[in-house]
Amino acid sequence: MWLVDFILTPSPLQAVTIIAAICAVGLSMAKFRLRGLSLGSTFVFFAGIAAGAFGLSIDAQMLAYAQSFGLVLFVYSLGMQVGPGFFSAFRSGGGPLNVLSLIILVLGTCMALGILLMGWLPIADLMGVLCGATTNTPALGAAQQTLADLKQPDAVAALACAVTYPIGTVGVIIVIGVMKRWLAAHDTSKEQEHKQQATVFSFHVKNPAVCGRTLSEIAQHSHIPFVVSRLWRKGTTMMPAASTKLEDDDRILVITEKHYVDPLTIFFGQLDDTDWNKAGIDWNSLDKNLISQRLVVTRPGINGRRLASLHFRERYGVTVTRVKRTGIQLVATPNLMLRLGDRITVVGTEEGIAHVSEELGNVVKSLDDPNLVAIFVGIFLGLILGSLPIEVGLDYPLRLGLAGGSVIMGILIGSYGPRLHMVSYTTTSANLMLRSLGLTTYLACLGLSAGGEFISTVMQPAALTWILVSLAICTVPVAIVAIISVTRFHQSLGSTAGMLCGAMANPIALSYVNDNIPGDKASVAYVTVYPLAMFLRVIVAQVMVLWWFA
Repeated sequence: MWLVDFILTPSPLQAVTIIAAICAVGLSMAKFRLRGLSLGSTFVFFAGIAAGAFGLSIDAQMLAYAQSFGLVLFVYSLGMQVGPGFFSAFRSGGGPLNVLSLIILVLGTCMALGILLMGWLPIADLMGVLCGATTNTPALGAAQQTLADLKQPDAVAALACAVTYPIGTVGVIIVIGVMKRWLAAHDTSKEQEHKQQATVFSFHVKNPAVCGRTLSEIAQHSHIPFVVSRLWRKGTTMMPAASTKLEDDDRILVITEKHYVDPLTIFFGQLDDTDWNKAGIDWNSLDKNLISQRLVVTRPGINGRRLASLHFRERYGVTVTRVKRTGIQLVATPNLMLRLGDRITVVGTEEGIAHVSEELGNVVKSLDDPNLVAIFVGIFLGLILGSLPIEVGLDYPLRLGLAGGSVIMGILIGSYGPRLHMVSYTTTSANLMLRSLGLTTYLACLGLSAGGEFISTVMQPAALTWILVSLAICTVPVAIVAIISVTRFHQSLGSTAGMLCGAMANPIALSYVNDNIPGDKASVAYVTVYPLAMFLRVIVAQVMVLWWFA
């Protein structure tokens, strides 16, 4: 039949058809849940293994291309998504997260060295098992290259990695799934994160030290980020400016972070007991002359501009009070840099807000078209970065690889693109589409490449040892560090799960976490630890081989 011939005869069209079918079957299976637990996109990987086991195959070059492009698209889109908040997240929590990921790496490496010294596995087998358990194909490539350079057999390493890769993939998911409730019950980070959200408070000025001083002078002396959006004085409402002087018994409406309330109370004198953060407040009823409105930054010319450079208060009498970005409320400080897609809350007259709206764009529809130039330029630069040889004192240079270079470039463009007036904004739905397309394509190809020899290899006696060792290397360090992360480092459930996935270089497990834990914390933690963890695993793989044969 023509259909059988079409499916079994390698061609570009046949390759696309097979990959699309695997993705469709796997994503359909992803809807299946057992006691509320779903593996999500991981089913695509298993669908690929099943297709390979049944004899389906595609052209090797097409398979390599589709797998590489899918992985690059996934990690680059992920880097762009978390880029705007990456460095602030790294400063506030990136250090501890990377320390935790290094503990995972050290524990796994020590277990592997112990197994090697006890003679349970030869070095080539062990390197394949270690790379499979940590789902790190760049490390496998580095280990194989080092073995080949030393005139040692390296084929068995790839075979061991193919057998243990599913164990590494599922092992992290199992640990997170089993420990999820316990980790959530011991998560103490929520209160601290809530304190860092921009919130609204009102104060009565009772401190003689600030009376007669301008808001500009007070801001310089307090060193606390806050914005005064309204001032009530003797029954009238004022739109305060930087030159406005406070008087005794003034009542001011202040936007700041919750943990700054106590020092500001001491600074101004008395905290008002009005709850301005509850839902349903009609802000426009506070004063007939002033209205509050939320606008969206959609004009490319505003991208990368600081609030102070726009002079909205001086030009239009409008105050920017809050900026909402990727679900987080930020205090609208003068040095805050605006990005496309920011939702900003403004207070002023109707006429003034109309001018600000026109200047910012405020046309939501214009954000629906992603800037493909930034995406493809970033992917190009990421691949160049990943191919760059890095000398670290070994006999052979190291490389970040296509995944490492792409995720780093995605972070850099997502974070610093606006400073170069590069429009790197994509809507959440567009970014999610790119990530899902890349991940499912990568998983389908990865499963298909491993499925051909998977069953025959699993039936070998050595395979059982491979599986048991990989299960131990995958689960024990992850479980130990998960407990340490929540109880000692006080990381959130999402950040802990993302860190575990990043430390194990496991995008499949990250997909599972994103499907089951709301928010972007897991993705931010993943890309925070992924570059360093991935790079160090490549180094460790080469160093272990060189050390063993030294």
